[in-house]
Amino acid sequence: MTSSGQVWLPIPPAEIDGLPPELDYVRWDAEPDFPADPADCVFYVAPYMQKAPVKVHPLPYMHKLKVLQTLTAGVDAFLPALATMHPGIQLCNARGVHEASTAEMALTLVLASLRGIPQFVRRQDKHEWRSGFHPALADKTVAIVGYGAIGSAVEDRLAGFECARVLRFARSSRATPRGPVHAMDEIPALLPDADVVVLVTPLTDETRGLADAEFLARMKDGALLVNVARGPVVDTKALLAEVESGRLRAALDVTDPEPLPPGHPLWDAPGVLISPHVGGPTSAFLPRAKRLLAGQLQRFAAGEPLHYVVAES
Repeated sequence: MTSSGQVWLPIPPAEIDGLPPELDYVRWDAEPDFPADPADCVFYVAPYMQKAPVKVHPLPYMHKLKVLQTLTAGVDAFLPALATMHPGIQLCNARGVHEASTAEMALTLVLASLRGIPQFVRRQDKHEWRSGFHPALADKTVAIVGYGAIGSAVEDRLAGFECARVLRFARSSRATPRGPVHAMDEIPALLPDADVVVLVTPLTDETRGLADAEFLARMKDGALLVNVARGPVVDTKALLAEVESGRLRAALDVTDPEPLPPGHPLWDAPGVLISPHVGGPTSAFLPRAKRLLAGQLQRFAAGEPLHYVVAES
């Protein structure tokens, strides 16, 4: 049984190869006015890089909606709205779109922090030449907390850096060709072994505040915490206490609060590198997003099961 109806896309339909012709496409990328009556929309692709209230704004009017497709790996912004809508709506995430970019960003933050790149940039501004020793990633133990598609992509990129060991953590334990994935309840026992801890978990009730004072206290002296997940996965107050003491360092692509306001103590905390949530938006995004949407809409039009369904209303 095939499906038909109106599809809202944030990307011009003419720029996406392979869209099934039996569907009706309109473009909406968070403009003030809707391009059509949202009551006719059956498949909604939420705009990318917009604040949550903007992305969910049309949802209460979409009475025929069957699919809510995000262009993000995380879906936490959509779950409250989905809970108030009519039953049967499938929420799909953007698995396959952000793995390359986010994993690159994680490695960028690790290497920049370990090798002192922020200090070099500041010294370059002052025309100041100062050498010295810095930690290398080689021979380090790296923990990946949240070993899904992005976590696996991070390990892909670690392969050439001669790390001593990779510790993998996910909701449940399992075996992989690379080695074991440990359940999250094993973190307390194994975390003290890690020199670098990379957070790539989705934001859920279970992961909110995961890196709290107890978690951070178990990290070894001098260890580096890298967050490319969501800001609230880390307890900011607890992290500040550790970095201000000089015991830990941090590299954060996401923060809590976010955006990080001027004057927030994280900006000036010693040993902290901050990037403004840029793990996903790179040149790799658009071609992968287009392939994802074409595939999902082909399956939708043909009445086939969709990929990457993470929740249902």
